[in-house]
Amino acid sequence: MDTGSAFFHAEMLMAEPDSASDKKPANKTKEIGERHGGFYDNLFSNHMFQARPISDGSEVLSLNVLLLGNRQSGRSSVGNALIGGEEFETRCWASDVPGTTDCRSRTFRRFFRRKGAETDLRLVVTDSPPLPRPSQRRPAACTWVPESVHVLLLVVRADLPGEDAQIARFAESLGGPGWCHHAVLVLTHADCLKAAGLTHASYLSQAPHWLRTLADMAGGGAIYMDNSSDWPVTSGAPLRERVLNLSAHNHHSVLMTTRLKT
Repeated sequence: MDTGSAFFHAEMLMAEPDSASDKKPANKTKEIGERHGGFYDNLFSNHMFQARPISDGSEVLSLNVLLLGNRQSGRSSVGNALIGGEEFETRCWASDVPGTTDCRSRTFRRFFRRKGAETDLRLVVTDSPPLPRPSQRRPAACTWVPESVHVLLLVVRADLPGEDAQIARFAESLGGPGWCHHAVLVLTHADCLKAAGLTHASYLSQAPHWLRTLADMAGGGAIYMDNSSDWPVTSGAPLRERVLNLSAHNHHSVLMTTRLKT
């Protein structure tokens, strides 16, 4: 798997954006399915699509996204990039107290076409508390865990990869063995790679074994985000496309989460 590229490419139609961060190049205007032999029409068929009509006659696809990551991993910034805003705030979590969740949503109007019809994309994004430390006793029930999610975003700092080795184990404890089919690895602070003269491929080849394995296991591959001041704006659209592509590949099925027990 080429973890530095999209899982597969969908042709998105970006109509009037809600903000400047949602603008797309003019060449991204092909109708979904037009160049793929009807693949997307079949993938987004009525019994799989789970869309609901809205007042103006268009449809909306609603996807639940869960952010998992360690302290200072950049979960809030990834959440902001995904929804195209500044709703998520960086917070300090007490090391021995399970945190509460932070959930935000946004609808992107006319995000893509399905069978010639404009379709909205609604993202419901949940930012979780930091990963529990290996020595930390887990709560009897993680009440912050959504009952079902379409996509897991596993947020890891590219410059501090050794601190997140337990993320795959935690994801499996939440979603069971099928978690990887719903996962995208998000490597933040990726501007350090350019400073070190590393390409994405060379970085992964030198990364710890657990991180290389995680990149291979994640159904949506890996996506890189730098830490520049405007990266939530420049990285938001590719991240939204990656989320939609992975969910479509899974026929928009959900990952049923479990309540962790001690």
